[in-house]
Amino acid sequence: MREILGRRRRLLSQRSDGRPDLIGAALTYATQWQWPVLPGVAADPEGRNRCGCPDPECTVPGAHPFDPGLLAATTDGRMVRWWWGNRPTAPIVLATGGKAPCAVSLPALPAARALDALDGMGMRLGPVVASPARWAILVKPYSMEQLGELLYAKDFVPGSLRFHGEGGYLALPPSETGQGEIRWERAPLPGSAAPWVPDVEAVVDAAVEALTRTGVSAPEF
Repeated sequence: MREILGRRRRLLSQRSDGRPDLIGAALTYATQWQWPVLPGVAADPEGRNRCGCPDPECTVPGAHPFDPGLLAATTDGRMVRWWWGNRPTAPIVLATGGKAPCAVSLPALPAARALDALDGMGMRLGPVVASPARWAILVKPYSMEQLGELLYAKDFVPGSLRFHGEGGYLALPPSETGQGEIRWERAPLPGSAAPWVPDVEAVVDAAVEALTRTGVSAPEF
């Protein structure tokens, strides 16, 4: 199964010469899956761990929108071609929420352990996006009211969980950011249909249970 998933990653993220196929991936997201995307700000060429935006303390270097802003995200293939035709190495940023998936993310090490626990529980997951620092589980769109009610009903929610909902964003593979490569930990199947994603309730319930049951301590960063 690992070999199949690895092959899927390559099909979705690489050109024949092995270089990241950013424009191809961006077009798949936008035109086939109807996920609104836009180019992210580049990392600072003088230091990959720094961002090219004006904020010297940026915590997500090269992994967020700047110019254009998040509201410019689109599913228009012509706009996508123009953006990446002019900025071929720009990270691909998904505008979460609306008709696009949202995401629940947590630090990489607890996330890997949580996914193993979720597999053991028989939990069905959709695509999972991984960076060196954090992994994000894609989920169906949710409202802030829905999320608030879900978290309020919990006795405990790990402080390191982050929620990428309406008005949020997430860098997608095969982007290169100041924090490193963005890749698929669980890759969607290639094809024309948008990938299936689970409900946020199921993911949060299972993640909290897995983290609690396995004794995984997720630091708050």
